[in-house]
Amino acid sequence: MEARQVFVVGAGAAGLTAAIRAAESGARVALLNAHPKIGLKILMSGGTRCNVTHREVTADDFWGGSRPFVARILREFTPEQTRAWMESIGVQLKLEDTGKYFPLTDDAQTVLDALVHRVDGLGVGVQSGARVVRLERDAAAGFRVGVQDVKDSAAFTGERVAARGVEEWPLPAAEPDHWVHADAVVLATGGLSFPRTGSDGVGYGLAAALGHTIVPPVPGLTPLVGDDPPGRSLQGVTLDAELALWIDGKRTTATRGSFLFTHFGYSGPAALDLSRHWHGAEGSERRVTANFVPTRSPVDIGAEWLTQAAAHPQRSAARIVAASVPERLAGALCEEAGVQPETAMSQVPREQRKALLTTLTGRTMPVTGTLGYEKAEVTAGGVELSEVNPSTLESRKVPGLYLCGEILDVEGRLGGFNFQWSWSSGTVAGRAAANG
Repeated sequence: MEARQVFVVGAGAAGLTAAIRAAESGARVALLNAHPKIGLKILMSGGTRCNVTHREVTADDFWGGSRPFVARILREFTPEQTRAWMESIGVQLKLEDTGKYFPLTDDAQTVLDALVHRVDGLGVGVQSGARVVRLERDAAAGFRVGVQDVKDSAAFTGERVAARGVEEWPLPAAEPDHWVHADAVVLATGGLSFPRTGSDGVGYGLAAALGHTIVPPVPGLTPLVGDDPPGRSLQGVTLDAELALWIDGKRTTATRGSFLFTHFGYSGPAALDLSRHWHGAEGSERRVTANFVPTRSPVDIGAEWLTQAAAHPQRSAARIVAASVPERLAGALCEEAGVQPETAMSQVPREQRKALLTTLTGRTMPVTGTLGYEKAEVTAGGVELSEVNPSTLESRKVPGLYLCGEILDVEGRLGGFNFQWSWSSGTVAGRAAANG
């Protein structure tokens, strides 16, 4: 029996994995990538270091569609298996205190080179600058795949993303330069994040044209923008913090991690993790607050201040607050609460101490937006999970079509979780596409 011809559309982490797994399973595989250069997001990830996975990954680390669905895919290819796989293809890993795994070289190129070497060794036909713009199912002959030839990366400007609505996903108007045929197709086109790398949403158009529902995408893991003059004066200050999103007066979501004040607003994992929830609540009254001492209760902090004031009557309010947060932030919070930083805490009236405590543990952060897809590390939203078989990632609407990676309505928090989703979902889709 002749081996199945599998076309994998998109050569990012999920697509490369799917191509490898399909070829290992005996399929003839072609890997098509819209951008003339493959794996660009891999090279950009983790500050160009590539955080390949995390020490512990569960479905609770992900947002979007069904968590049981996500858990099932993660069980098929676990973080432990990912680490063994990386080592087997020549990527030595190291575990950092944060629970993140990086290549020992601290260079994302190491990961991409290993994946490409494995692809080449398996005889996968890699076609870069091959943008799939049409996908048609023929019950008798499999798929007709319409391809545009892209010779210049300047074709990806981000304009298509900026102009696109979220209800409709039209395909590019230009006709394909040529057509090819496949028995099975794996869509691993990603979402809309970093559009200049080739992620312009065409995969959503391909899936929608075949009858799939697209959960409206929003930028995920992107910095928050804030009109915050006191915050701008704190540019460069970083600390552990908890951010909470309030929607129509109710606290709905909280994220915790490293937090950074910037010239435009806020960054760091706590801010990036909150961004998808901020966008998801568009149309509602939204408010963000920050707790700069998330490990302690306000009651305990207030009691500690009184103890310090009694033991050291001349110790300033700023110095006492600075025992919990960076000195620059302590001074700024005092001023914002109407407390002169140099005033002895023992001389600060009760109401002002209460205001200072509120500012420290529940400061309102005037968020006005995010930096959007241009800086988003992932796209939230995508193909509705109920339309995909969780055992194989085959479309329930189009036999022979498989979907993996960011195109699905799944995205994880910062820390290697989205790469793990790519490795796991790419493994499931690639193997299933090869075996039919």
